[in-house]
Amino acid sequence: MSALAGKAVVITGAGRGIGAACAKGAAAQGAAVVVNDVDGGEADAVVAAIIAAGGRAIACVADITDWDDAGRLIASGIEAFGRIDGLVNNAGLFHMGLLTDFAPQAARSLIEVNVLGAFHCAAHAVKPMLAQRSGSIVNVTSGAHLGNPAMGVYGASKGAIASMTYIWAMELADSGVRVNALSPLAQTRMMTDTADYARSHGGDPSRFMDVQPPEANAPVVEYLLSDRAAGITGQIVRIDRDELALYAHPAIQMPSVKGDGNGWTIESIAEAFDRDLRQRLMPCGILGTTGRAAPLDSGLRRQDAGKGER
Repeated sequence: MSALAGKAVVITGAGRGIGAACAKGAAAQGAAVVVNDVDGGEADAVVAAIIAAGGRAIACVADITDWDDAGRLIASGIEAFGRIDGLVNNAGLFHMGLLTDFAPQAARSLIEVNVLGAFHCAAHAVKPMLAQRSGSIVNVTSGAHLGNPAMGVYGASKGAIASMTYIWAMELADSGVRVNALSPLAQTRMMTDTADYARSHGGDPSRFMDVQPPEANAPVVEYLLSDRAAGITGQIVRIDRDELALYAHPAIQMPSVKGDGNGWTIESIAEAFDRDLRQRLMPCGILGTTGRAAPLDSGLRRQDAGKGER
């Protein structure tokens, strides 16, 4: 039997790229899929491809930044397929720019889609999942949240997704509903925008031009949605060609430095850093990854790069 047979899944931002690949992959594994996008033509095209391959799917054009529209999206899947077993929070905007070139409207739009959109969809989906005591939420984060120059707003939004993954997993422990995240790499418009930004700002674009196709990410989502991932929750899974890895969770470095019981002063804090903490400072940025995912060159010229959608 296919891994997702009998399950109904909602995938946001599924009209193109990673979302479309995940929708087609989930359908191939037997799931009935709600293909969400703000572009009805692209959502319909993905649905047509799924049906032509023998799968089940419907399109739902909905703006997930709107609470009611997100609710309508989740309801459309339940109405069409009788239940909701999975939600993939994939929809996202992408924007690059240094702090000195901060673009308030682009930042607001990005946060509304990447963060609030995920909250809206998950909050609507989790209630029927809890009622049936089963379900899987898969968020899409990014290694950018570990640190990448010119990705302050985007990285912050994906850091929020990582925190949401940990917290929701804790809140839903022992409920039958699991929450995990995918940290993907793919040759999408976002990667093209990144290469263009690097090229126009004195960086090396070649590292962003040899990346795996969107379809390479779909098996991770299929697994996390399936019953074979039972007991796995609160995890971020990274995939890069032949490498599969888990992210380490943020943690306080131990041991801590103990004071003398009389409270900290600037002098005693400076002493603690000089004696101990300074030797334990952590470097910023994406660590332990291949050159394909290396940060942009640090000497970027200060220009704004505009906005693109993954």
